[in-house]
Amino acid sequence: MAFGMKCGFYSGDNLKLVSHDLPALKPTIFPSVPRVFNKIYGKIKDKFAAATGCKKCLVEKAVKAKMNAIKTTGAVTNGCWDKLVFKKVKALTGGNVRMMVTGSAPISAEVL
Repeated sequence: MAFGMKCGFYSGDNLKLVSHDLPALKPTIFPSVPRVFNKIYGKIKDKFAAATGCKKCLVEKAVKAKMNAIKTTGAVTNGCWDKLVFKKVKALTGGNVRMMVTGSAPISAEVL
């Protein structure tokens, strides 16, 4: 707080978390429990599953390239795919998240 940081709290309604609270709060550091991250992951998976045609092909290639980069080099950014596909995913969490921290319960490797 001494360095100009703000602390925000979500409304407590898990149904509004991704659609309302995160875009409004625009967190930079996002500490939370695995249950909340599972909810966000579910929303992202639903959006990807809803894609059809060329969009679906782009999403599949983007996810595959991103996961490959994370496993081989640890890089989490990719200029092309981030602009084409992951910009909307980033917007789900407010667009400013640099770090997500979790604890208090186990979380699956897929969600991580």
